[in-house]
Amino acid sequence: MKTICIKCRYESENNLYKFKHPICSICHRFSPNQEEKFNEYIRERISFLELESFRKFSEIGRPQKRGMIKKASEGIPMSRPPFGYKYKRGDLIPSENWREVGEIFEEFLNLNLSLRKFSQKRGFSINGIKKILGNFTYIGKIKFNNQIFEGNHKPIISSTLFNRVQNKLENKKR
Repeated sequence: MKTICIKCRYESENNLYKFKHPICSICHRFSPNQEEKFNEYIRERISFLELESFRKFSEIGRPQKRGMIKKASEGIPMSRPPFGYKYKRGDLIPSENWREVGEIFEEFLNLNLSLRKFSQKRGFSINGIKKILGNFTYIGKIKFNNQIFEGNHKPIISSTLFNRVQNKLENKKR
């Protein structure tokens, strides 16, 4: 069912809702997240014609992203190789230091250290250690666009070890 954007009067079946008001994706992108400020924002009307170039050009990256999602769904990684892997003739393969990844996961699981102390011990930044410990590539999967796909590469740790580390990380947040 078509709705009309409360801000610019753009009519579409794809309009979103914010604070119970229909709003187009362009107006939504710029709208405040606080209801009081949002109400002030929608009182300042704009013509949907003035936003047409935004609508037109916001579609430009979509075909590329669809292509990347398709490749990820076929098990092809969309990023540089993570620590412990390398590319060889376009294939993601374990690198010379792949065993270190398993050691990092095992050590994190068995030691009672904070992420800060553990990252210092291993010579990584805290974010670097978090990226390693949360990377689905190590269990043979590809994560892209908040979706997880089967990868075409060899896993270098078990899913059991990965899941146990995720549980420990989750418990550390509490």
